[in-house]
Amino acid sequence: MTTLTKGQKAPEFSTVDQNNNSVSLQNWSNKKVVLYFYPKDDTPGCTAEACSLRDNFDSLKSKGFLIYGISPDGIKKHLKFIEKYALPFDLLTDEDHAVALAFGTWIEKSMYGRKYMGMARVTFIIENGIITEIIEKVDTKNHAQQVMNS
Repeated sequence: MTTLTKGQKAPEFSTVDQNNNSVSLQNWSNKKVVLYFYPKDDTPGCTAEACSLRDNFDSLKSKGFLIYGISPDGIKKHLKFIEKYALPFDLLTDEDHAVALAFGTWIEKSMYGRKYMGMARVTFIIENGIITEIIEKVDTKNHAQQVMNS
């Protein structure tokens, strides 16, 4: 899993959101950001996680959080996922896995004895460019509460 730790500077990165707008760590100076890595749009666990954050979006926003999801999916899949579930936050693309590699979330997984590389479900809370919390045991149905308790 990730080798990053609390108190460490978050890795620099640049990618695009579902609207093809450029997003980088520099966009978040003086901000409190929830950057959650998830495997795939519109799958049961990923949908539960996104909907938990959606359903508690106003509470999270009132605590000063900006929320961004990031997965290997592309812009079109992100747009469909956002529209289908009325997600009020941006989803970032990481098709080349560069951001996941920088954050240590592109890992070897195993299913039915088959090994493959995939995205780990990990959430980083970043304030002023510093990692203040890492949630590695994500409870997809109650993820917003995990963030608020961090």
